[in-house]
Formats: sequence, C-alpha cells, structure tokens
Amino acid sequence: MTQKLPVLVTGGAGYIGSHAVLALLDQGWPVVVIDNLSTGFDWAVPEAATLVRGDVGDRALLDQTLTEHGIGAIMHFAGSIIVPESVEQPLKYYENNTAKSRGLIAAAVAAGVRHFIFSSTAATYGTPATVPVTEDMPTVPINPYGWSKLMTEQMLADTAFAHPINYCALRYFNVAGADPQGRTGQSTAGATHLIKVAVEAALGKRSHVGVYGTDYPTADGTGVRDYIHVSDLAAAHVHALEQLIADPATSHVMNCGYGRGFSVLEVLNAVDRVTKLKIERRIEGRRAGDPPALVAGNARILATLPWRPARDDLETIVADALAWERKLAERC
Repeated sequence: MTQKLPVLVTGGAGYIGSHAVLALLDQGWPVVVIDNLSTGFDWAVPEAATLVRGDVGDRALLDQTLTEHGIGAIMHFAGSIIVPESVEQPLKYYENNTAKSRGLIAAAVAAGVRHFIFSSTAATYGTPATVPVTEDMPTVPINPYGWSKLMTEQMLADTAFAHPINYCALRYFNVAGADPQGRTGQSTAGATHLIKVAVEAALGKRSHVGVYGTDYPTADGTGVRDYIHVSDLAAAHVHALEQLIADPATSHVMNCGYGRGFSVLEVLNAVDRVTKLKIERRIEGRRAGDPPALVAGNARILATLPWRPARDDLETIVADALAWERKLAERC
C-alpha cells in the first residue's frame, strides 16, 4: 500500500459518516471532517480527526480545506436522507444532495483530488421488478431523494470521463446498528430508521412503533428491507478507497447489503427477542415513496473488493443499536 493520503469526510459528524471516520482512523488514514452539525455532533468526531465546522455548499471553505490539508480523496456523506420529507420538500433535496454535490465535485477537480467515494442509495432503483436488486437493473427512482442521489452519480460518471478522477458510488440499503465498541451510533433526534425507532421504544423514549402499511405484496404485508450493519458499511468504504487508489482508471457502482431482507414485523420481533420486551405496534397508512421490497444483490461488491460482512446478523445489529441507545440515554 502506498502512502495513505488525507481523506476529507463530508458529514463525518453524522451517523454513517462518523463510523467511516472511525474505520479510516483505525486503518491509519489521516482524516479531515467537514460538517455543519445540523444533524451531526462535534463529539462524534474523534480527536484524531480534524473537524472543520461549515457547510459543504461553501465553495471557499471547500477550496481552503482541500488545499490546506492536501486532501487526496473524498468520502461524501453530507446530505438529506428522509424519503417522505423529500416528497414534501423536493427542492431541499435537490439543493442539499445534488447542487451541493456538484459544487463539491467541482472543488475536487480544481484541487486535483483523484478519488471520490459517494454515499448513494438503493432508492435509485425505485420499485424494482424483482429482488434481489443488481446494479445493472433500471434506475427509476420514485421519490426526489432517489433522484437527487442518482443525479449525483451521473455527475460523477461524466466528471470521471472528462477529468483525472475516479469514483465509487456505494448504494446503501437499510443501515442500522452502531459501533461495537460504543464509540458512535445513530444519535439524531427524531430519526426515522426502523431499528433506531424500535430500540428507542424499547427504552421508553417512544410510546410505540408505527408500521406504515400492511398491504404490500410481501409475506406478511409489511415492507421488506435489507439491513446492513453500519460498521460493515464503513469497512466497505475503506476497501473501496483502496481499490480506487490501486486502479485509478476504473470507477465503480456497487450495492451495499447482505442479500437478504426482513419485513418490518420481523425486525420488530427481533427487537422483542433482544430486549425481552413487547414493543407496541401501531398500524398506519403507507408512507409516500416507499417501495414494497428492497434487497441487495451483492455479488459485485463481493467480487470487486476483499470486503466481507462481519456483523450480518439481525439480532447482532439490534443488540449494537440497543447498546448505543442506552449509552446515549446516559449522555443526555
């Protein structure tokens, strides 16, 4: 391995970004974080990383940060992620996820940054005709969130064709869990991630868990998702970075998931088993923009990277999320 170049992590004070920062630091990479702390927390950034407080849409700040720190690669997590909100406020999503990404890519090109890893999403597939979903399937998003991410993927593809930069777009499925060492986790108030919501309910932070739709064409009528442990996802980013550096002429689009799905009710049953409690379920109508099932076909990432899941067990994911939620309760 050649010298480890400084990596800029946008949104590195947030949920997934903070886990990526830990994964990078654990492997000896110098890390600079830029975050406006709108949904992230300064305490989630380890002292070993440099925190730049500011918005990824601030081009002058980007130029200064990339130059001052000699940034060689970017991991881009900053953005808005709530699907129903994207339906209600589409322009917010096209601003935060697309327009600001365009500015970041332009700054990267101007500063000579050669490698770019993008936090994309399975929402780019829309409602797939079949599951598991593979990367060569049509990308027809059904909500502005998915479109905002897909547009950024297209900008990266076009930029990599025209400039000496390569990229990896990692399409996440449902991210859950927390750092097994208890260093960080999902900490945002009012989060909509199912496992986060469920462990909050188990600890009395919520009165119930909403089940949005029981009439989907799935085994029990509730939505099915592929849940990936956030630490496994963070590890995939580090492997992707190493691959981009090893083969600078090639870019990648890869799914990040385990290749199997669990329904909402199956997840809640798993939380009941781990907590030895019975969480109240409240049946509600479908949410706008939710497809019936999203499960990753992960053959490409397994063939391309040496990445192998280490915590691909639903109850392990729940247990790590629960442990973090308890730690968070002590913090407040």
